[in-house]
Amino acid sequence: MVDVPHRRPARTVRLRSVGDGELELQYRTVHGYRRAFRMAGEGPALVLIHGIGDSSATWGELIPDLARTHTVIAPDLLGHGASDKPRADYSVAAYANGVRDLLTTLGIESATLVGHSLGGGVAMQFAYQFPERTERLILVSAGGVGREVNPVLRMVSLPGAHLMLSSLRLPGMRRQVGLAVGLMKLLDTDLGQDAPDLLNLVDALPDETSRNAFIRTLRAVVDWRGQVVTMLDRCYLTEGMPTMLLWGDRDSVVPLRHAFGAHEAMPGSRLEIFEGAGHFPFHADPGRFVSLVEEFTATTAPADWSREHWRELLCEGRPGMPLSRSTERDMREASERSAT
Repeated sequence: MVDVPHRRPARTVRLRSVGDGELELQYRTVHGYRRAFRMAGEGPALVLIHGIGDSSATWGELIPDLARTHTVIAPDLLGHGASDKPRADYSVAAYANGVRDLLTTLGIESATLVGHSLGGGVAMQFAYQFPERTERLILVSAGGVGREVNPVLRMVSLPGAHLMLSSLRLPGMRRQVGLAVGLMKLLDTDLGQDAPDLLNLVDALPDETSRNAFIRTLRAVVDWRGQVVTMLDRCYLTEGMPTMLLWGDRDSVVPLRHAFGAHEAMPGSRLEIFEGAGHFPFHADPGRFVSLVEEFTATTAPADWSREHWRELLCEGRPGMPLSRSTERDMREASERSAT
């Protein structure tokens, strides 16, 4: 990968304001299902992919700034937000296909992908399935590296999860949970950093249809033992693709060690750690997040994909390189998990 962090492009970037109307949800029907998305700005395409249970609204504070220099597309993944929630395939591969199809209907051939949590796994899967359409990868607290994940998510993957999620909306329950969250923050726990954002995800599941879609999505990537898909076995295919990893050092959902493992396994990648931030570093410090994205896209050239290079990488396979003990362990575990 080529990363030139101090070289700025010679062209002058024209900044423009973003109108409120551009931030409103728009809709496209793809394969008979309504897909919601936000789209704003002009310039190179930047696709923002949210995490599980979330929606494009999670990027709301960042879109106006990013849209000054980019065409920003932030979809509500199928089963999330204002998009349809059918009984459908909610695997990361299916989501990557959905992102491709939406971009195609919008006339966008290639883009830089920014993926958070599950969206990071979707972004990596998109790059694997459609490398010719991927200019750069920016992975934010991404899933799909190691097995570990917050025990609450493992529990929600079990039978009976519908009842547990429904109970959180009973009268008085929200107050009790709020008191527990306040105590975790008072005790300065890592989960206390993320609890308010995670509770917002629960609030975004107002009915049975939403909860069913959430659980189907979760079970596609998590079971009682932890994460069930991985990208470590094919990280080497990102060679030549500018990749940046952004992580909070107090992430209670996907541990920070996954960031180091992914950084090790993706030659030439760049790692930026947000001190004091949890699973949502772009909420904790949106200014730094925007600056890093803008600097990274301005100082790296889009990936120059070729069929010949892709074939060479596949034929050579994952190169032998010295890895830390924890990353080697994750690599061994990857043999029983797959992102396809």
